[in-house]
Amino acid sequence: MTTPDSILAFWLDEVGPEGWYAKDDALDSAITERFGAAWEGLMDGRYGLWLTYPSGALAYILLADQFPRNMFRDDRRAFASDDVGRAAAKQAIHRGWDLKIDPPARQFFYMPLMHSENLCDQDRCVRLFKERMPEAEGNLLHARVHREVIRRFGRFPYRNEVLSRKTNAPEQSFLEQGSYGAVLREFQADVAA
Repeated sequence: MTTPDSILAFWLDEVGPEGWYAKDDALDSAITERFGAAWEGLMDGRYGLWLTYPSGALAYILLADQFPRNMFRDDRRAFASDDVGRAAAKQAIHRGWDLKIDPPARQFFYMPLMHSENLCDQDRCVRLFKERMPEAEGNLLHARVHREVIRRFGRFPYRNEVLSRKTNAPEQSFLEQGSYGAVLREFQADVAA
């Protein structure tokens, strides 16, 4: 049976920061095997009680926002529970529960906002990293890059194909000229200058 503690032990202790953003087929398979059924349960509306305390909310957000990106790479289901994860994150942040969780795990309260295709969410994500995790310069840089992509296009063009969205000419040019990585390099050059 999946519990908040089992999710947190797996993600924070077994995987750890060095594995959180790595593209790793073995990790993706392990998450699917261990937590795929729990994600289905979340989609069926289970686990609401997890949202009544900080560590439970963090586990819920991981299950709704982070794990699908591993389990369903290149599949529209990677984004299927984004709204649920974002709502949980906003509620937890409003209650100050993010501040009850030490960095670096705290960042996962902000990731649903970084994954949002809404500029207000993006602005809030940047602000939260600046104010509540100022030591996490890498996270702040990526938050700013995500926000810039949303400023330019109103959505993440690299999701278009998997979500069956039509790619317009400016988006196609963006994708052909380096996509997210190109914007990241622009921002890194600005920081270095």
